[in-house]
Amino acid sequence: MSNASDAVNPEQIARCEKLIRPYIRRTPVVELDAADVGLAPGSVFLKLELFQHSGSFKARGAFANLLARKVPAAGVVAASGGNHGAAVAYASMKLKVPAKIFIPSVSSPAKIARIREYGADLVIEGDRYADALAASEAWAQQSGAMPVHAFDQDETMLGQGTIGLELDQQAGFDTLLVSVGGGGLIAGLAAWYAGRIKVIGVEPLAAPTLTKALEAGHPVDAEAGGLAADSLAPRRIGARVFPIARDHVASTVLVADAAIRRAQDVLWQALRIVAEPGGAAAFSALISGAYRPQSGERVAVIISGGNTTAVDFDR
Repeated sequence: MSNASDAVNPEQIARCEKLIRPYIRRTPVVELDAADVGLAPGSVFLKLELFQHSGSFKARGAFANLLARKVPAAGVVAASGGNHGAAVAYASMKLKVPAKIFIPSVSSPAKIARIREYGADLVIEGDRYADALAASEAWAQQSGAMPVHAFDQDETMLGQGTIGLELDQQAGFDTLLVSVGGGGLIAGLAAWYAGRIKVIGVEPLAAPTLTKALEAGHPVDAEAGGLAADSLAPRRIGARVFPIARDHVASTVLVADAAIRRAQDVLWQALRIVAEPGGAAAFSALISGAYRPQSGERVAVIISGGNTTAVDFDR
């Protein structure tokens, strides 16, 4: 297998974008004056990936896997905190491929409902992502189904990197804030930009996977908990993700659960955007001051998902 930093590059991301374009949405960008949310005046661009099919950016990587790889008759299998599972279930439904999804008990009811809605065979296994991953790997060995990894797979990173291609056509900015779990999103984006802009990883204090890996010089186990545990707490950054992040991510910042919750509130109050905790994590770095832009610095933020039970119109 080639080094991921060679296989995941702007040329391959552009090729992937053409492959998956018929199946994904070109999500909008909203320009926000930071003064509207109590910060120093300046442009902030929000890339609204919560409007992507299945409710998060993960649909990009899911379609990239199913379209670029040869899917066996046994179909596909995936482990997920929820969003990746929903994305693989959605892509499998659209492409008429059998899918089995393993998720941990920590997954949000909203994400469980989406997976079931898309018709996948759903199994709840263990308390954390690592438990679901082990069960999915055993099923792949037993059944011959093709594993679709949530982050540590070239096609997954290529798919997520297509967000950068879109963003380049939608806004001009200096810095991009990206939430980090296993690292597929930030690796794809960092590979696309390859140092042209500053890419900052944002992680919960309760799940500092990339921060710990960069400190150690290689992927290591980290804490795996917190408010966004169903999307940003895989315990360890991907082995193929890491070299890309090491080479092209400028730095990481850590945010508390209270900051993530406040970012969700601010997004709702200022823009009527309903983001899940993992989806609001990158924005929380601005709101909390964990990341402080320089004067004149233009910042873009990925609002990565909106699969939450926060909205109930029957209440």
